[in-house]
Amino acid sequence: MDFDHLVPVMRRLAIEAGARIMEVYNGPDFAVKSKSDASPVTEADEAADALISAGLRAEFPDVVLITEEQAASHALTAQTFLIVDPLDGTKEFVQRRGDFTVNIAYVENGVPLRGVVYAPAQNRLFYTLADGTAVEETGAHAAATPGPVAPIRVAQPKGPLMVVASKSHRDQATDDYIAKYDVRDMKSAGSSLKFCLVATGEADLYPRLGRTMEWDTAAGDAVLRGAGGHVVRFDDHKPLAYGKPGWDNPFFIAHAPGVVLQK
Repeated sequence: MDFDHLVPVMRRLAIEAGARIMEVYNGPDFAVKSKSDASPVTEADEAADALISAGLRAEFPDVVLITEEQAASHALTAQTFLIVDPLDGTKEFVQRRGDFTVNIAYVENGVPLRGVVYAPAQNRLFYTLADGTAVEETGAHAAATPGPVAPIRVAQPKGPLMVVASKSHRDQATDDYIAKYDVRDMKSAGSSLKFCLVATGEADLYPRLGRTMEWDTAAGDAVLRGAGGHVVRFDDHKPLAYGKPGWDNPFFIAHAPGVVLQK
């Protein structure tokens, strides 16, 4: 894969999809439908998916494309692929809470090597550069012209931890696990923003004891890895791998180096 070509394409498509999402978000009331798994979907999910999928297929026709909103792609198997969640955090979108993202990632041999996470309502854009390092782009995020970028790097915890957890999927098991650590403070965030908060040093630990899919995590995982962080399985603390049958994730922990993980 030519990363010098891939990264600008992923960035551009994420911004264009974000603009389409915000048109729906800021417009009149929109319809909310239920998918077969009872999760919500809106016209914003579908429009963003169509835009991103068309762009990726045009630029990378030989690379397998997996996307949340196209069930036929879920039957595919691959170890190297592009994977998309066009609107991660639909519940946050529906409730107009702003914590939703566009996620696009490239996975090679089961490892998320490059990714972009765009939170259009929060005007935050994170991605990996061609060399694999992670940055946050500042400014207006014009699709055609990249703005200034600042390198991001995980923080080395010194003392009690800052923990980030899911806003819509918090449960007692998660709270019990967090209680095993010396915690300075906690914050809630939706969608893949949680990975990015660890990547920027705004948080040290993000445990997820609940069901997720690979399209939920791959882009944020790539950004966090590019910033020097880790995403590991909850059970054995081995790196979270991608291309699994059914695209389901096990429970996992995203963390900064230096965090001593508890069982």
